[in-house]
Amino acid sequence: MGLLDDKVVLVNGGSQGVGAAVARAAVREGAVVAVTGRRPEPGAALVAELTAAGGKAVFLRADLADAGQAKDAVARTVAEYGRIDCLVNAAGLTSRGTLLDTTPELFDQHIAINLRGPFFAMQAAVADMLAREAPGTIVNIITSSAHGGQPFLAPYVAAKAGLAGLTRNAAHAHRWDRIRINGLNIGWTATEGEDATQRAFHGAGDDWRQEAAARLPMGKLGQPDEIADFVVFLLSERSGVVTGSVIDWDQNVLGGLD
Repeated sequence: MGLLDDKVVLVNGGSQGVGAAVARAAVREGAVVAVTGRRPEPGAALVAELTAAGGKAVFLRADLADAGQAKDAVARTVAEYGRIDCLVNAAGLTSRGTLLDTTPELFDQHIAINLRGPFFAMQAAVADMLAREAPGTIVNIITSSAHGGQPFLAPYVAAKAGLAGLTRNAAHAHRWDRIRINGLNIGWTATEGEDATQRAFHGAGDDWRQEAAARLPMGKLGQPDEIADFVVFLLSERSGVVTGSVIDWDQNVLGGLD
């Protein structure tokens, strides 16, 4: 038996990167999956890959910056599969800005995608679980930078730190409903989005991954499939009663100094 046999899983931001890895791992563990994204091409390609491997998946085009679309993604998942058992919020915006140069528009973009979208997706998912008097699980993909981060991540940190607080608040509010809500503060991870960010904002070349890996304790960046396995564990009953935990999934130790 798989860890997620017969579970209905919605992965927001699931068409690439960590989200796509979570979708693959969830299907491998027996779930049926809905994935959201703004661009239909990678979403359709992922669904074709999953169905060709014998899984059941659907792509839902959605812009998670729009609270209405975030809620509607849950409604469309329920319409497709009859319910939602698990939600993963993996969509994220990592564009750069410091305290001094961040515009109100950039700040609002980060809040919309990194905090408001997850808030209203969680609202809709929890409402479905409560209506059915059924347990459920939610995992929010946050960031180790939520502890403070680099100066050029000011709006990103503000939004993701809010998501960490929201994770704990919602977990506390719904623990008696048997709805478990946890988060992962992931470190530097090798994704398509990170590649684009490094090239756009830091002038990185084709070998930036190798250079970065040489500076890291484990000799590599975090891998999406490794994160996905951890997410599936938290979504599943194997993680027991754990709720309200925001786990540092990173190779650097908070508070450790050289």
